[in-house]
Amino acid sequence: MAVTLTLAVGAALPVWVLAQDAPSTTPAPAVPPAQTQPQQTPQPSVPAAPDQITPPEPDTPEAEPGTENASLDLVRKSDKDGKERRIRIVRTGTSDDTGIFAVCSPQEDDPEDAPNLAVFSETGPGGVRITIDKNVIRVPLAVVTQQQPKEGQDGSDGRVEASAGTARFLDDVPADAKDRLTRCGVETNPKPAPDTVFVTQGKTELQGQKLVYDETDGIARIDGPVTFKRANEKDPLTGSSERIEVNVDDEKTTLVGNVVLNSEGGRVSRAGRVEYDDAANLARLIGTPEQPAVSVKGGDTLRAGTILYDLDRNEVYAVKAEGGTITGEFVEEGDTPGNVPAGAPATAPGTRPLPPPNPSQDPNGSPLNPSGPNPTNPAAP
Repeated sequence: MAVTLTLAVGAALPVWVLAQDAPSTTPAPAVPPAQTQPQQTPQPSVPAAPDQITPPEPDTPEAEPGTENASLDLVRKSDKDGKERRIRIVRTGTSDDTGIFAVCSPQEDDPEDAPNLAVFSETGPGGVRITIDKNVIRVPLAVVTQQQPKEGQDGSDGRVEASAGTARFLDDVPADAKDRLTRCGVETNPKPAPDTVFVTQGKTELQGQKLVYDETDGIARIDGPVTFKRANEKDPLTGSSERIEVNVDDEKTTLVGNVVLNSEGGRVSRAGRVEYDDAANLARLIGTPEQPAVSVKGGDTLRAGTILYDLDRNEVYAVKAEGGTITGEFVEEGDTPGNVPAGAPATAPGTRPLPPPNPSQDPNGSPLNPSGPNPTNPAAP
């Protein structure tokens, strides 16, 4: 795609605005540092303010659905392992009728190291796409704060706030405007609402109402109520939680608060926290004193400090934490729950050990945390 980032000249309106010339699948470059001339070929004339931006020529061909219009990468360097991980934000639409993309650089009265502010809005089907670790997130509106890169640094980290809502260019900027975006001639209208932040991880689709990522801890938090579903031809899975946390450094997605997993086959599992890995077909149910890890199917109940859940088979595997216990109530055909003692061994049908990810790992180790301490597996032969 041939794009032009145009600087709106004027003391009160130093805003970078994206204008599209022709569609392409090549993403636009990350936001340049403040006051740095972009590398793309400029428009023949430079408009004086956002309301004077030259629209695409009438004969400009329409972009194919999903074509990337503008993008920005936050680059996070982990203190734990020194690796760089990227969060990519993309406006998928190309029409001025469905959204905008603008970057507001520091103004004359701002510190030299003040961050850039970027606004992505898109009401079309593709929305604004945010990729964090294994998760692809779709929202109508995202406001990104990106720090200035340090000397010798390729890229920088920042903050993302995303939800439902819209953004637009202002025709007139209030003379007494204090907010940076307003002074740059941009207005945002975030409207968080349930089921408007869409998260896809493999076969799993989740929905929440607001996303906030911050560089201070490297965690993206998606407020709920969160609902989700996972496709499975034999036994689909649905569930809910209070929120989602994506730890960028650890590359880990966790459902947090009153987590419930319901399989169509009748298994109901609950926990305070669930580490979720769709690619590995595993969920790690972590109990808390207030919300213990429990999995129930029919008359069979399993309780443990940690329960590993095979997402494809909808089967569970108990992990005994250090100093913890595993209990269960398992009913054989013809029995009733009252006939089975509450401390029965955890060996019910559908409650089985999961195979290790590779033969070199301890078969009693957790597939979601092979480097951690080896749990006890009372169900193993």
